[in-house]
Amino acid sequence: MDRRDCDRMFVAVVDGGSFASAADRLGTSSGQASKLISRLEAELGVQLLTRTTRALSLTEAGRAYLVGIRPLLDDFDALDAAVRNASGAPSGRLRISAPVSFGTTRLAPVLLDFARAYADIELDVHFSDRLVNLIDEGYDAAIRIGRPYDSSLVARKLCDSRVIVAAASDYLLRRGVPISPLDLAAHDCIIDTNFREALRWRFRPSGGEDLIVPVSGRLQFSNAEACLSAALAGLGIARLPSFIAGPPLKEGKLQPLFSSMEEDRFGIFVLYPPARHLALKVRVLVDFLADAFKGKPTWDP
Repeated sequence: MDRRDCDRMFVAVVDGGSFASAADRLGTSSGQASKLISRLEAELGVQLLTRTTRALSLTEAGRAYLVGIRPLLDDFDALDAAVRNASGAPSGRLRISAPVSFGTTRLAPVLLDFARAYADIELDVHFSDRLVNLIDEGYDAAIRIGRPYDSSLVARKLCDSRVIVAAASDYLLRRGVPISPLDLAAHDCIIDTNFREALRWRFRPSGGEDLIVPVSGRLQFSNAEACLSAALAGLGIARLPSFIAGPPLKEGKLQPLFSSMEEDRFGIFVLYPPARHLALKVRVLVDFLADAFKGKPTWDP
């Protein structure tokens, strides 16, 4: 075992929160993981981790070492991959994070095509609406919807997604069609809490300033597909991303409302950490996604 093995184990223990988790991630035993950390601490002459029966925590020296060693390992891995793949096919493991609804409905089929095209690349895809920390949690790339706020990452735009307000015909027959967004106050609204302003729906009248309308409703979901199901069941008016609402709109199962006042579109981006030597596996993934989603999205009605 060389020094880099110790460093990798240290980062894995911090990320996983335990020796067992780190050992499982790196394919070794908990005992070996503990030995590597002890060897690293002995070489450095400092304690990096405080161990108790219930948890592990970083010492001040451990926090400082983590900040320094993580980017060095990332750069080494990227350089190693770049050299190895310079004249060969991309290979290795790609760890990807993506939002649940977009990931399962739109991204997954594209990743299956990617897996067929690159047989030597392993995919480890995590669907979650939590904004993961790519560097701290060891992700190679992430899909984000909306303006990226982390300026430390490289962002490449894949496409746009519209936000559509819609309802089922039977709901509109029972409750009436709202003429103005202000009429939503008298309607049952289905709330997607993944939106940053879930209870304030934004509209953009032609040639005018944005109109922000407070809404309420007894149904709130942190998932666009659940909101769609509620709307299709005639339980209210929903605000949906077009990658979810597109098919039922095309089939006539939902009726769009206020189409001339749609708010600005949201960009869909692939984000990845900056590196002097970007691993070939990451480069081909980013290029593949950009090609798959280029142009007007197929889901737009």
